[in-house]
Amino acid sequence: MTWKQYLALVVPITLAAVTTPLLGAVDTAVVGRMPDPSYIGGVAIGTLIFNTIYWLLGFLKVGTSGFTAQASGNQNQQELISAFIRPAFLAICFGVLFIILQIPIEKTAFLLIESTPLVEKMASDYFSIRIWGAPFALLNYCILGWLIGSSRVKISLALQLYMNISNIILSILLVLVFHFGVKGVAFATLFSEVSTVIIGLVILKKLNVFSLSYFKSGALFDKTKFMAMLKMNRDLFIRTVCLLTVFGFFTARGSAMGVEILAANAILFQIHYLIAYMYDGLAGANSILTGKAIGQQNYLLFKQTKKMSFVCGFALSTCIFFLLLLFRDPFVYLFTTLDSLKELAVDYYFWILLYPFVTFWGLLLYGMFTGATEGVPIRNSTVFALLLFFLVYTISFPSMQNHGLWLAFLAFSFGRTLFLGAYTSRLYDKLKKVCAAA
Repeated sequence: MTWKQYLALVVPITLAAVTTPLLGAVDTAVVGRMPDPSYIGGVAIGTLIFNTIYWLLGFLKVGTSGFTAQASGNQNQQELISAFIRPAFLAICFGVLFIILQIPIEKTAFLLIESTPLVEKMASDYFSIRIWGAPFALLNYCILGWLIGSSRVKISLALQLYMNISNIILSILLVLVFHFGVKGVAFATLFSEVSTVIIGLVILKKLNVFSLSYFKSGALFDKTKFMAMLKMNRDLFIRTVCLLTVFGFFTARGSAMGVEILAANAILFQIHYLIAYMYDGLAGANSILTGKAIGQQNYLLFKQTKKMSFVCGFALSTCIFFLLLLFRDPFVYLFTTLDSLKELAVDYYFWILLYPFVTFWGLLLYGMFTGATEGVPIRNSTVFALLLFFLVYTISFPSMQNHGLWLAFLAFSFGRTLFLGAYTSRLYDKLKKVCAAA
């Protein structure tokens, strides 16, 4: 594999990935133009609820990508189709379930997160509209995961760009032009989710992913393969629970310290999301190439992937650090016109400067493990990192307050790198075993 081939995967996946947090950033910036920080707080809490719902099922995208990459590597057409149909079936079931349970979900969320009545009202308006897009949002995970895993990265890029750019344009129009407020942000997201699924299914139909003969074959309910998918998804689910525990706790503690702390943390978290998703292209390429290395029994391909991803990841981290350092004020001021929030966000900004270096290698290793469909190391390393988060929080928060909260978050991010790195020998052993059997 050459650098040109590697970058041909990395660049489009990264471009597609960055539009996702960019959407959240635009939503925050749009409502940040409103006269009260409660608008940002409402969107922050509403977004947290959906992050919790959807990220719990984020394995639908990641797992789909890993199994698709392996099926693509060994050119198994039936399994390539199965890699989409099985998770899509789960996506529809869970999406409908979320709609049915929308009232208890909303009430539980507001019991767990402290907020003012106005912030809660804003969050409720946002939630009651976006919840109807649940089946479509989850189906999008499967569609994008399959396209990425089958190396159709340009189609995936186009589809994700459409979804996020249409969302951004509608958010700006509905909030700043038509003055729909928080409801406008929610309506924009709902429209983009539904329309993207329609376009995505048309694309998959043209790629012959839907086949009557497939359903007649009974491959969908192949017990061994279905259980392998469920076990992988179980481990990724637990990993996501750990992530959301940290993000939810972080938001809840910020909310308890006041609306302005909540809003300032929300601004910095949007920057954090932008950074994290910039590594998604590298992680996505790692997942595809590791899956193909296993499918093709090609250990050299895996070694090249590991080397190239580290070089690119470190170079990207260095660039991000200097961009954040040089453009601190523009980044912060992009999200709000309120001087008090600007000053508060700047006070905690240096924690964001440290984030790229403590997290990048863990995110890239995550891509390799998902491509190998090795869920246990991902699960265990995140559980250990969660324990580290609460340990550091318990020690630092009483004296450092919000700074202690950010210190604990960086400890969690570093822990994910440290603990997953300890499992790399397991990944090497799997690749060597597969290749030896070839």
